[in-house]
Amino acid sequence: MPSSTNDGWKTRVSALLGVRYPIILGPMRMITLGDMAAAVSMRGGFGQIAASGLDNPEDIRAEIRKARALTEKPFGLNIPVYRSNAFDALEAAIEMGVKTITTSAGNPAKIMDRAKQAGLTVFHKASSVKLAKKARDAGVDGIIAMGYEAGGHVGRENVTTLCLVPQIVDAVDLPVVAAGGIADARGVAAAFALGAEGVEMGTRFVATRECPVPDFFKEELCGADCDGTLLLGKEAMPIRVLKNKVVMLVSGMTKADVDTAMVNAGDAAYVMQGGTRDTAVMPCGQIAGLVGCQCSVADVFDEIVAGVPNVLKRIQGVTG
Repeated sequence: MPSSTNDGWKTRVSALLGVRYPIILGPMRMITLGDMAAAVSMRGGFGQIAASGLDNPEDIRAEIRKARALTEKPFGLNIPVYRSNAFDALEAAIEMGVKTITTSAGNPAKIMDRAKQAGLTVFHKASSVKLAKKARDAGVDGIIAMGYEAGGHVGRENVTTLCLVPQIVDAVDLPVVAAGGIADARGVAAAFALGAEGVEMGTRFVATRECPVPDFFKEELCGADCDGTLLLGKEAMPIRVLKNKVVMLVSGMTKADVDTAMVNAGDAAYVMQGGTRDTAVMPCGQIAGLVGCQCSVADVFDEIVAGVPNVLKRIQGVTG
């Protein structure tokens, strides 16, 4: 468990990121941009700008400028390394003075030489022990262990956060961040109990007033229950989304047809590109049933920061 002081929670993750609380904003394509990254960082967490969807390096620079105009606190950039703009995104981060990046969807070795040459801290997202070891060997500073409960694109291994985090903690001598299935103080405390030194949350922040998604997305998320999501594209590009009419239609296809449909639809089906509550693809994790109602980013932090000590007290009461 992290040590708690007036300056926040002390873990290797909070030290590497330079934040009060090792709570990371999960990157979401065209959703977590400058404004939202700043909102999380201002509350003591670590905001992230998602490079995915920002194909022009100047768009990345613009979002970094926007975040920096709103806060002096640290924030980072997430770079999916398989995308063609990965190196452009990396250079934009370096040029703009970003100190930490997270990488995902590919082998971080692809960009590590340049990242380390520039003195960047790098966390890589892994969905299996094998991928975590591969990232460690590439020289990353930390691992984000993502269980398949997470929203958006997930790994093909279908390993839950509860099982994945302790295995990665045991396998690599690096700080580990737990991602997927975390919504509140109970989930954060559980992640620490598993050996994680930080958490990443995406879906929980979608339901905040600061999040730029359409209102119908927030309404559907807040009204969803524990089986309100579905995994599409299970072979080529698995993505967990909220159930709606178009998703249920696609889910009736064969696996091969689903993968083809998701690739062909591309951004056209994505919620930030348009659509309605019935026709938009809305990335969402299985914590949907825990969200309940909209709130502010500050409310999320207040609940977690105040709640984790109370969870620990209850555990101590049970164990004596």
